[in-house]
Amino acid sequence: MNSVKIKFSVLMSVYHADIPEFFREALQSIFNQTLPPDELILVVDGVVSNKLKKMIEEFESSYNIETIWLKKNMGHGHARRVGLDKCQYELVGIMDSDDICVLDRFEKQIECFEKNNELAVLGSSISEFSDEISNVIGKRVLPIKDDDIKKTLKIRCPFNHMTVMFKKTEVKKAGGYKDWYHNEDYYLWIRMYLNGSVFSNLDDVLVYARTNVDFYKRRGGLRYFLSEYKLQKFMYSNNINNFFRYSVNIFIRFVVQLLLPYYVREKVFIKFFRQ
Repeated sequence: MNSVKIKFSVLMSVYHADIPEFFREALQSIFNQTLPPDELILVVDGVVSNKLKKMIEEFESSYNIETIWLKKNMGHGHARRVGLDKCQYELVGIMDSDDICVLDRFEKQIECFEKNNELAVLGSSISEFSDEISNVIGKRVLPIKDDDIKKTLKIRCPFNHMTVMFKKTEVKKAGGYKDWYHNEDYYLWIRMYLNGSVFSNLDDVLVYARTNVDFYKRRGGLRYFLSEYKLQKFMYSNNINNFFRYSVNIFIRFVVQLLLPYYVREKVFIKFFRQ
């Protein structure tokens, strides 16, 4: 089957703190693909600057973009839930507003869905960069096979969210995106796991993910820890993890997210969770 015949959507959100220049690079990387999307559903999550508005209008004049304007900032979970409802096609790719896709990202992902009708979610590795795309500071590689991904899910999030493409019906069957502080995607994968969805990751780097000091700051603090704690409790109550695994997961998160200062947390992430 020719992959060009399969139509797909890309879902993206943008909000006031996003930097226009980074947003432009992200949009260009979507539409400069070897296999570009048939539509981009763009959710503007609250009031944004005039510069961002003009940039959106500029791209709307050249590409098939449906923009949804939310009156106030509602957060990633709500924005993605609203946007997913507007996606016309069964296959939906996720993209963040400051990352950069490699040129053949969507072509490779569509090929995988063509080969495996049971596949529900497909992600990939990422290269993390600072300032310039040539300044790669780490690579986050995840398990490839369904069984290994599901084992990883019991310990930590098994997908790089900005790389995933999924079947809309499978996501909706699990309840879709729901608000869960900084963990909307992990919560979704857990519910899809409970539904028996089939997962896969490509070893290829399909997205260059922008990172900085704030990335590691956001992955700490009481609110972030409580979000992770509740996820672990949810997995334990649904018999995904036994009490030992549940306790170990909580202990590790307590140390990394509450006890370590962010500059030490950064070193831990790079040492143990990145290549």
